[in-house]
Amino acid sequence: MSYIKSRKHAQPAFASTRLSAAVAGALLLPAVGVHAQTSTLPKVEVTAAQESDYKADKASSTKYSQPLVDTPQTLTVIKKQLIDQQGATTLTEALRNSPGVGTFYLGENGNTSTGDAIYMRGFDSSSAIFVDNVRDLGSISRDMFNIQQVEVLKGPAGTDNGRGSPTGSINLVTKQAEMSNFFNASTTYGSWNQKRGTADWNKVLDEDRGIALRLNLMKQDSGVPGRHEVKNDRYGIAPSLAFGLNGPTRVFLNYLHIDQDNVPDGGVPTIGLPGYTSPDPARPYISSAPRVGSSNFYGSVNDYDKVTSDMFTARVEHDFSQDLKLQNTTRYAKTTQDYFLTSFMATGTATSTRPTGLLTPSATNLSTWTLARNLPTRKDQSNEILTNQTNLTANLKTGSLQHTLVGGVEFTQEKQHATSFTTSGTLPAANLYSPNANFGNGSFTITPTGYNDGKTDTISAYLFDTVKFNEQWSINGGIREDHYRTTYYSNAAGTITNLSTSGNLFNWKLAAIFKPTDYSSIYALYATSQQPPGGANFALSSAVNSAANSNYAPQKTKTSELGTKWDLLNKKLAVTAALFHTEVSNEVEQDGTSGRYFQTGKKTVQGIELGVTGDVTNNLSVAAGYTWMDTKVDSGAITTASGENNLAYTPKQAFTSWATYRLPQGFTIGGGARYVSSLLRGTDGAVGTPKYANSYWVVDSMLGYVVNKNVDLQLNLYNIFNKDYVAAINKSGYRYTPGSPRAVALTANFKF
Repeated sequence: MSYIKSRKHAQPAFASTRLSAAVAGALLLPAVGVHAQTSTLPKVEVTAAQESDYKADKASSTKYSQPLVDTPQTLTVIKKQLIDQQGATTLTEALRNSPGVGTFYLGENGNTSTGDAIYMRGFDSSSAIFVDNVRDLGSISRDMFNIQQVEVLKGPAGTDNGRGSPTGSINLVTKQAEMSNFFNASTTYGSWNQKRGTADWNKVLDEDRGIALRLNLMKQDSGVPGRHEVKNDRYGIAPSLAFGLNGPTRVFLNYLHIDQDNVPDGGVPTIGLPGYTSPDPARPYISSAPRVGSSNFYGSVNDYDKVTSDMFTARVEHDFSQDLKLQNTTRYAKTTQDYFLTSFMATGTATSTRPTGLLTPSATNLSTWTLARNLPTRKDQSNEILTNQTNLTANLKTGSLQHTLVGGVEFTQEKQHATSFTTSGTLPAANLYSPNANFGNGSFTITPTGYNDGKTDTISAYLFDTVKFNEQWSINGGIREDHYRTTYYSNAAGTITNLSTSGNLFNWKLAAIFKPTDYSSIYALYATSQQPPGGANFALSSAVNSAANSNYAPQKTKTSELGTKWDLLNKKLAVTAALFHTEVSNEVEQDGTSGRYFQTGKKTVQGIELGVTGDVTNNLSVAAGYTWMDTKVDSGAITTASGENNLAYTPKQAFTSWATYRLPQGFTIGGGARYVSSLLRGTDGAVGTPKYANSYWVVDSMLGYVVNKNVDLQLNLYNIFNKDYVAAINKSGYRYTPGSPRAVALTANFKF
């Protein structure tokens, strides 16, 4: 009987000695019997460049045919290694690595924004999130367990992706099966009962035919640091099967299923925050009331946010030659969200639609103060997308000019179905300073009384060309034509609304690139983008004050950008700088004389963005960014509660950084700081509430230790100095989301 010895384990020293002697003897055999003969073997050097943990060389989309250093637009790539080191588990957390991007807006009235409610350069970009360059629908929180990298494109993306946010898009790149065998797993336990486990297994099934299988798994059951009762409970499975990985024709079949059963967070009252005054002139003593506890939960233990996501993707790639390549992607995806939140509006006086939100039976006995749970919100919505994209990439020459052409067509159908509800009665009030989440329904009832269906069909064609005149000069241009048709049907308690709109969107971009060296570029870019009525949420309106009115023209955006990119330190460190100016027009505004509404509004965002990403030395890696933004309303009503002519939920300055240093004996230390300047909230006539949220710094750290080649440990400490800050504020200013307090998480990583 013979035993199989694993090749992974080191052989004993005496075995190694015997092997060395045998090899040496075999090498000397040809010399036996040869008198005075010598030979010299040629010198062989084997070198391998170590991939940077932070710096990426290219974006995933075929539309960006050039390396990032030669891509003439602000495009940040956040790699998996950086995401893992920070312990980021959601898209919102990963986007902290891009300055000025975040979930700064909590929602309007009682309607708390759910999922990845991302603001970027002054505008809501939640409807411009893509997965593998296909639009991803649904106001849900996206998990990072199956994500290889996140790509943040700032500035108009209309030529790249069609309709969308005026100021950019976000693309998540998923993990794919590959030609190697490995198994990685991790388990995390942290403050506030955070528990999470993931696994990533890749197996080569047939090396000759290039067939491989990859499976990613995730399970999380966690509390949220600093927030009582709030919970994130989810699991996910993502298999990927690939064929022909070592040949000219490659096929990828991917499936993703995620199930979430969370307890949502409605925030806490802004009472006692800087800038807060009494919402009721008859009760001025409320102005001096102390803050409520930032961990207070004013909802019910029975609140829920249930999400189910299924996504199937088939991608075929074929190389006709080195200079002609085809890619075709087909996807069907569906997301459903069933949501109930016991929310509130801490108003001081009664209105025609709701009672007084804040009751103070005794001016001096704070224990008697109560908060009405007067705005319970319900959401039952499903989103579907069916799309087919075909891209053809060709390298060719016309005379002395070198072209890289990327052309394609896209057929997409997107649908949304939502149930509407009617409420009656009231829920029991909460004690303002000591709320109890265990309570009955009181006289409150909620009944489905209608529904609405929105659908957008789009046919698109696009063409990009990078023309190189010589080693220093090139131009990059692109055009895209989208023909869209959006229909909207609503039955609200028997009241029927049936609207539709259609049209063509033509977008283009043009950039000139100069390369002072082979590792740098200087560029100037002009690009456009458009968002038609209903383009963000599939809902059309007949209201004259709504941008979703089907009779209005699309919102239009044009951006100019001047920037430079340098790959320094033997191309291991990327340094970028860009000046940008964006104008958004066709905003709906009311004429002060006639009272009628016209599309005369215009807003601008301009500023500078700086970035550095990569390896300073073999042991020191860094990722950092800074942005300064000047925003204003050029034409139209002021949008902030403070009356300042800036855009709401847009920090004037933002900074983010992260660095790690590899020490001897398997240790790694890391950390970073984030800064967000004050946030102006929107205006809706609320009384007494803060007009802005203060600026803040947050510092995080990490300590890693390699136990052996199969196991390493990682300790993350978040908000080291326990900074108390406002992470997001709602439009009226009655509610806010507290920033996470100091928390710790320990992760064990396993690699085989």
